[in-house]
Amino acid sequence: MNQRMLLRNGNVIDGTGAALMPNTDVLIDGDRIVAVDPTPEFLNAEAIAGLTVFDASGLTVMPGLIDSHCHITFGEPASNDELFFHREPATAMLLAAFNVQKLLRSGVTGFLDADCIFNLGPALRDAINAGMVEGPRMTAGMNALLTAAGGTAGRLIPDGGQLGYAHVMRDREEMVRTTRQQVKYGADWIKIHATGSVPNREGELTVWTLDELRAVVDTAHDLETPTIAHCRNAASTRLAAQAGVDLILHASYLDDAALEAVVESGAAIAPTFTFLANLADHGAKVGAATHQVDIFRGEIAATAAMLRRAYDAGVRLLCGSESGFSLTPYGHWHARELEVFVSTLGLTPLQAISCATRNGAFALRMADDTIGVIAEGAAADVIVVDGDPSLDVTLLQDRSRLRRVFCRGVQVDLDRPWPERRALPGEKVGAWSAQPLTWDVVNP
Repeated sequence: MNQRMLLRNGNVIDGTGAALMPNTDVLIDGDRIVAVDPTPEFLNAEAIAGLTVFDASGLTVMPGLIDSHCHITFGEPASNDELFFHREPATAMLLAAFNVQKLLRSGVTGFLDADCIFNLGPALRDAINAGMVEGPRMTAGMNALLTAAGGTAGRLIPDGGQLGYAHVMRDREEMVRTTRQQVKYGADWIKIHATGSVPNREGELTVWTLDELRAVVDTAHDLETPTIAHCRNAASTRLAAQAGVDLILHASYLDDAALEAVVESGAAIAPTFTFLANLADHGAKVGAATHQVDIFRGEIAATAAMLRRAYDAGVRLLCGSESGFSLTPYGHWHARELEVFVSTLGLTPLQAISCATRNGAFALRMADDTIGVIAEGAAADVIVVDGDPSLDVTLLQDRSRLRRVFCRGVQVDLDRPWPERRALPGEKVGAWSAQPLTWDVVNP
């Protein structure tokens, strides 16, 4: 339940990029921060009565993290086969409700799930808001809109209709109609897969035209709903910006023309390097295919150089983890994007923290002075960390350093055992073997 809480003598990072404020008090009342470093007169005997006081001396008080790219309904599949053919709606929703609590207990107090399987996102969001499911603040999309050329799953994507997270558009009329339907059924965002994997082609190709993108964007904007686009090449990023897309995911291999279009349009970018970085740096530890490691590292390096120029030009950068796959399981990597922003973009830790807090207000469709900041009147989404993330953002990846988490002013129980489960029947692909049993294997 909500309570009045005084976090006393903490070192405050306010999320704006400003310097750390030592020995500062933060007063929380319900779902609001009502004062930062209140005066002695403010904290008179009458005011202190009924307060819960937590001594944060030597600890860091900062806004909760906002993960702007998280697939909460995917359930950590190890392949597209598992994602598309080993999920069904009822168990997928139960699994999402089980997993979403892990975000809170990792210091994530808000997240955007832009596309989901079985269109479960809005229902989960509403269940969280109603207090039925424990989870962070959430904004939700529904199925991603694709053309028949597909998305990242190649030929697993059908030529029309719905499968998994995908809804394949046959023509412009369907694009407009589906966008309206998604808004009708509660989508906070409309997501477009602007690029896709096509056989015998390197990388991802742009699979939407400018006119098609504008059909969706204009329809969504007419219904006061923002749009988001998956763009893994420069041309798609340029077209998305020209079409008026509000948030661009990845923006891979950004070039000068695409950067100019993004700056002119005012679009935000969530690069989501974490999946690529995890695969490149740690994939071998879990048996992941690593033959493309150099390609992944090259994509990060090439994109980061341009994204730094975008940041310097005033483009809003958001942090997203793409949690929801076996390489980015829930509760473990939500803060890694900050590390990559510091190491590859050259941002300071405080700048990276701002991308993961205040800038994330955009993903939640809230003003950036109302959430993701430690300020009077802002939402009471606050974490208390052992250590100084303004010097080392990797501390935020270590759950054991979390001392307090507040979301909507409610303190999260961090003392419970971490949620564990067994695999659901039929959830995983059952391979007969890891390789063909040829005669030569038996007789080398």
